[in-house]
Amino acid sequence: MTFTSCLFKSQEITAKPGEDVTLQCQGPRDEAVLMLRWTRADLTAEDGYVFFTREKHLSHEKYQHESYRGRVKLKDPEMKDGDVSVILKNVTINDTGTYECYVGYEGSYPKVFNSINLTVEPGVCDRNSRGHVGLAVGLSVTVLVGFMFFRKLKRTGQSTNSAPADSSDVS
Repeated sequence: MTFTSCLFKSQEITAKPGEDVTLQCQGPRDEAVLMLRWTRADLTAEDGYVFFTREKHLSHEKYQHESYRGRVKLKDPEMKDGDVSVILKNVTINDTGTYECYVGYEGSYPKVFNSINLTVEPGVCDRNSRGHVGLAVGLSVTVLVGFMFFRKLKRTGQSTNSAPADSSDVS
């Protein structure tokens, strides 16, 4: 079977540290996947792959780069309908790079089907900064409510002390 270049796709993904990212790749629906290889442009074959499987044997960790071991899994282990996407767990800034999905079918050499440029960068609104903003807002509200309560209490105390004497107390 001959595959055309229109199957190749390229996309951009931005993530924050700690997030899980799905690297999408869709091969032809009517072919059995014999080999799947996810690579990163700056890694060589000697360094290892992001993910590698041959004939649905998922235990090819010896070919996997050590920084990806235990963090990459197939989105659909059956690879039904040509879905060879993987999930990269707990991304770090070191995961930033260009990822490519190579798929091999019977009678063909592996071909690249997708290229993904992943950027992992902590943003202004990452998890930690949201916590700090929430804490600052909560403390500000508490101080404001406390100040208003203190002013009201002070006014109430002044009006009680400055009230004129009742005429019935005068003999």
